[in-house]
Amino acid sequence: MSIAGRIGLGRSRSTKARASGGDVILGEDWIGPAGAVDGDLRKGRARRGFIALNRSPLARKIITFNLLAMIVLVVGVLYLNPFRDTLVMQRESGLVNEAQLAADVFEAQLPKGAPVNLAAGDGIDPAATIAGIELPEGADLYLFDPGEALIGTTTTGDRAPVEHVEGLQMDRRTTILTDFLGRIWAGISRMISRPGEDTGDSALEMVRQILPAALTGRTQILSQKNAAGATIFAVATPIRQGDRVVGVVGLTSIAGQIDSLVSVEREQVIQMFVIAIIVSIGLSLVLASTIANPISDLAAAAEIGREKNARKMSPARVRIPDLTGRPDEIGRLSGAMRGMVAALYDRIDANEQFAADVSHEIKNPLASLRSAVASLRMVKKEEQRTKLLDVIDHDVRRLDRLVSDISNASRLDSELVKEEEEQFDLVKMVSNLAEYLGQEARKKGVDFIIDLPAHPIEISGLEARLAQVFVNLITNATSFCEDGDAVRVWARRRDNRVLVVVEDTGPGIPQEALTKVFKRFYSERPVGQFGDHSGLGLAISKQIVEAHGGVIWAENIRPTDADLTSDPLGARFVVGLPV
Repeated sequence: MSIAGRIGLGRSRSTKARASGGDVILGEDWIGPAGAVDGDLRKGRARRGFIALNRSPLARKIITFNLLAMIVLVVGVLYLNPFRDTLVMQRESGLVNEAQLAADVFEAQLPKGAPVNLAAGDGIDPAATIAGIELPEGADLYLFDPGEALIGTTTTGDRAPVEHVEGLQMDRRTTILTDFLGRIWAGISRMISRPGEDTGDSALEMVRQILPAALTGRTQILSQKNAAGATIFAVATPIRQGDRVVGVVGLTSIAGQIDSLVSVEREQVIQMFVIAIIVSIGLSLVLASTIANPISDLAAAAEIGREKNARKMSPARVRIPDLTGRPDEIGRLSGAMRGMVAALYDRIDANEQFAADVSHEIKNPLASLRSAVASLRMVKKEEQRTKLLDVIDHDVRRLDRLVSDISNASRLDSELVKEEEEQFDLVKMVSNLAEYLGQEARKKGVDFIIDLPAHPIEISGLEARLAQVFVNLITNATSFCEDGDAVRVWARRRDNRVLVVVEDTGPGIPQEALTKVFKRFYSERPVGQFGDHSGLGLAISKQIVEAHGGVIWAENIRPTDADLTSDPLGARFVVGLPV
């Protein structure tokens, strides 16, 4: 995890601690006491209703994409037209069988052995045979001799539709949608294409087209649209006497029979398509309401907060809807936004508290300076003037140190974010610091003990910042020690953590101060060291360690842990860092 993800912005206080004054509580449930922000959001939600397509581009996109997928599917089905191909194959096969059955009727009546002339009626009465063949009304049969002359036919004029033709039903169901779309397509076709030649309405001409091939002994079939646009099928099959073709039977289907069936099938597809569109729109609206409305609420809360902060319209804080109960990305987004806003308010509160603490800390040396300067004008003795100048010098240096530490502390977060982590040897870094600082401690008469592992311990982090932590801890320990005391620095690895400990044999830490030493500007110092420290060192150290995902704490060294009333033997600061 990067340093940016572990600094103060990633931590938020419990929301119950924030329930004070006129603030809109960030961490409470979304349905709660009404506030200014709540009212604005409720008004916006009331304006939107279930889902407002004119105000929700996301909802429009969801519906549009769902409809596009449905339209592409249906257009593809209608374009490929698989049901028409199947019906055509069935009708062609049935018509061929009918024509061959009719040819078999003629062949069964032919005399054996003697040549036959159908046109002359040798051994067979063509007209009677044709009249004896039952055909559906609207279908025509033609009989030709080998010279392609028409011998007889069942044609009686205009063909009329029938109810049943070899298992094919002439469906009388309405095809309103199909007819409407067909008229639209026909109109478009007329505008973009030239008028075609009129093929006529002559079934006989269609049979004559395939007659020569049928006289060679092969059954032929042809489909064609007439002038009205209706599809007609024509079949020609030979009549054989032995191996000799003595005639041809031609059979034509009812005009538009297949078109009627195809229209019914298309009508069913279009009806299902209309139903699917209605269902898709309904489901899209439900989906959009579960996605677009929550996101709109989140956006509205953020926008309201921006406007109120910018224009100072209301002291109420931003209230982000609590959608963390949703097991999806919107729930994650809501939780992230709530945490972010809470962290931002925590940072604002911390900055306000820091500013108040800075003001308080600076006022002390300023008050001392003002008093010393005022007294300096009044005193006459040189030794008193010297003492006052020393006080002024001390307070000026104290102010300079305080301002420098405050500047470092205020820039710490931004610098931690900008700096890049790197792998380094923690043992080597602590060893180098201990060697240098140990010399300063020994000059003071303090024993300095280093107990570090012989093998390196690699960690990822900001080496210079962690070095600042250990410099603060070691110099802090040394400052509490006197001649004859000792400071010990040691480190040990524990599973996935490494512990670095700084111990001293100084006076220890007052029990009530153990929880305060890491607070900003808190300083528990001997009288002689008053003003020499700003009280920010341990606070800065804690911030750096926690930014690295570690922990730091202070405790007293006692003869026995069971007796907390015994005098401490010294103080111990422990830093735990992940490896």
